[in-house]
Amino acid sequence: MRIIFRCDPALMDVIPKPIPARLSLPDWLKTMPRHAFSDLHGEDIRTVKHCPPFVDAMSQGFIIPLPCDVRVEAGRLSWDWPIPTLGATTHPRAPLSFHAPAQVEGTPFHQPGQVIVKFNSFWTMALEPGWSLFATHPVNRADLPFRLLSGLVDADRFHDVGILFPAVWLDPSFSGVLPRGMPVAQCIPVPREPLVLDYMAFDEAEIRQYDDTAQTLLSGPGHYRKAFRAARSGADAGGEDIPQGLGPEP
Repeated sequence: MRIIFRCDPALMDVIPKPIPARLSLPDWLKTMPRHAFSDLHGEDIRTVKHCPPFVDAMSQGFIIPLPCDVRVEAGRLSWDWPIPTLGATTHPRAPLSFHAPAQVEGTPFHQPGQVIVKFNSFWTMALEPGWSLFATHPVNRADLPFRLLSGLVDADRFHDVGILFPAVWLDPSFSGVLPRGMPVAQCIPVPREPLVLDYMAFDEAEIRQYDDTAQTLLSGPGHYRKAFRAARSGADAGGEDIPQGLGPEP
């Protein structure tokens, strides 16, 4: 899958580039323990750091980064970003703007006093024919003070301007700095093909296979990773891409 990112010439050496999501994994995932005591079980159990699906979901696709520091104080968002003169006169110059709350009226996102921010994109993104771009909140990133609204864009056709990323601001008491390079959106290319859904009951062989696989999974850790998980280029190749100590149990 080839993805072409373009930006205004004046910004080429100014703004951070989108990066593979596996290179933007959060510090808390890197430093969290591999085991934690469970009051329910009365012993140490493995944490989600051992769970390949949890980590692989966070590593899928690419991340759109925040182009500059944004300071948040007393509900006010501000930035000091001396952006250069741009070639495209209609290009946004602010890292974010706002949606009118009425645009989400009738949805669960509409609450009294709710703020809907809009992260501006400074990169256009072109996909190969037949592919769309699924943009969503960075996976498993409940630590961020906003929640991105998911969207699907036919980026094989729509790629002359940047995609805008609306988000619900969740934490009105948040005070601090959203740092340059912080993940704003996680984007995953998806094929534009219709689904064919088939439904059938297990046959005898499938019943035996179900029980055999379930018993093996219950007998000890690591079976999914060893027997079923597909290798991912760059993530499993001995990997300078994966920080030391991160990922499923070896």
